[in-house]
Amino acid sequence: MSDPQQELIERSRATTLTSWTSQKAWDPLTMVRAEGVYFWDANGKRWLDWSSQLINLNLGHGHPRVVKAIQEQAARFCYAYPKIATEPRARLGELLREIASGDLAVSFFTTGGADAVENAMKMARLYSGRQKVITRYRSYHGATFGAMTAGGDPRRLANEPGVPWIVRFHGPYSYRSPLYRDRSPEEGDQVVADLLEQTVLYEGPENIAAILLEGYSGSSGILQGGETFWRRVQEICDRYDILLIVDEVMSGFGRTGEWFGIDHYPFVKPDLMAMAKGLTSGYVPMGAVMVTQQIADHFQDHTLWAGLTYSSHPLACATAIACIEAYRDEGLIDNARDMGKVLRKGLMDLAERHPCVGEVRGTGLHQVIELVKDRASREPMSGFNQPLSEPMQAVARTLREQGLSTFVRWNWVFCAPPLVVDESQIQEGLRMLDQALAAADAYVES
Repeated sequence: MSDPQQELIERSRATTLTSWTSQKAWDPLTMVRAEGVYFWDANGKRWLDWSSQLINLNLGHGHPRVVKAIQEQAARFCYAYPKIATEPRARLGELLREIASGDLAVSFFTTGGADAVENAMKMARLYSGRQKVITRYRSYHGATFGAMTAGGDPRRLANEPGVPWIVRFHGPYSYRSPLYRDRSPEEGDQVVADLLEQTVLYEGPENIAAILLEGYSGSSGILQGGETFWRRVQEICDRYDILLIVDEVMSGFGRTGEWFGIDHYPFVKPDLMAMAKGLTSGYVPMGAVMVTQQIADHFQDHTLWAGLTYSSHPLACATAIACIEAYRDEGLIDNARDMGKVLRKGLMDLAERHPCVGEVRGTGLHQVIELVKDRASREPMSGFNQPLSEPMQAVARTLREQGLSTFVRWNWVFCAPPLVVDESQIQEGLRMLDQALAAADAYVES
């Protein structure tokens, strides 16, 4: 008897390549239909989408409003080259101006998050006349050459050296960084920010175009600085006339319970913001860079040396409009905040029962569990940038057996369901996590 799932996997392996792994190690799920927070594989098994695919499917699968918008725009016209003005382009720019943080006012549309970051760095360098961009270790900004160099994620290492003008500093990580040893999180944040300023001085402020930071840390472990850190970042940018680029590719569009992750710190005023993922909820590829009116005015008389064949793609713009309207009309930013509290309480309850849980981090529907072999020593259950350890393999296997789809990376388990999730579905996911953590407890050193 034929196995539909295995047949689909083998056909995909025979003619396509996948990312971030050797092809022999690729052991994919399949998907043949999806709705809301669930999808079904080729053998009919239902999966709870606990990571919103790549933490981008904020509206869940098959949202009718977005599907209808795509259909209607496709019936009108699907493509216009980037120098043509269209109604979806104009309307999306207006909507983004309404919801954007601080003084951000004007948008440049891209095809995804990585090229949004690429173009944000280009614009900062063109506007300032300076070359260097400071970023943090343990960050991720995309997989194109410049964006990959900007990220501190170890996935960049195989393609180094990258662009020569990136400078990194050690960012906040209160649970594990030695900069926080014997210090409170606030005191550690102060040290980290002081070292950032020292880096600025060593590199020469007159050479630094921008500081690039995630508005709320994502795939590098949801490692977030607090108010102390962000106040100092803003002070440093103001003091040395350095632009602040905020990467909201993952944390934007309600993921953290605010429109953008940086909105948790209303005193921060980004000069440029990169976004993607939740912008179209993954339905159509799209990204954007928003800039202040002052930066936009610079390019009234100076050429913007940037371009993409699919910039301002009408189908993508129409999709983004429908997504933003859905977030607003259906109260999904509030739902992310409210369900995030439910999720957080559930995760903390699990932490009390399972000695393998070292820390729970995040906010809204943007949370991660860090697993350890020993709470006192904080020895990780799987090493940084190492193959997945036996206990973490057991965690991943247990989740998969139960039908929960999420990311298990190093010693972290990500918990980031779609913004349409309800309390019963969160409880369903927590029950599955409970079983997986029980498997990890067997490896805790007493």
